[in-house]
Amino acid sequence: MNQVEFYKAKLDFEIDSWDLSEALNNNKNIIVVDARSSEVFQSEHIPTAINIPHRIMNVETTSALDKSKLYVTYCDGIGCNASTKGAMKLAELGFNVKELLGGLDWWLRDGYQTEGDNGREGTAVTCGC
Repeated sequence: MNQVEFYKAKLDFEIDSWDLSEALNNNKNIIVVDARSSEVFQSEHIPTAINIPHRIMNVETTSALDKSKLYVTYCDGIGCNASTKGAMKLAELGFNVKELLGGLDWWLRDGYQTEGDNGREGTAVTCGC
């Protein structure tokens, strides 16, 4: 693989907070999947996210999902690999998947709102890209 192929593949399989927020705001065909446990999901999660812990992802737990949509997995952040495990399982099951760079940690650092028992209001977000 050369450099161009590497960076293209990276963009094919990862998404950042700005691009995810823009896609959600523009009603793109995206489902956000929190791959963490249901307890931490209840505490705080990205708005519109559904919770399917990576440990229980299988044919049965994903049978109601629409394979025509893009699924974006996330977890706590770079110190957690639940989103990677979830993305791998969903891909193995035939879903189109991307992983959110930096997870919930970078989502919050970028100023976006969260929901849940400990949800937070967002701030005005502008792209620094």
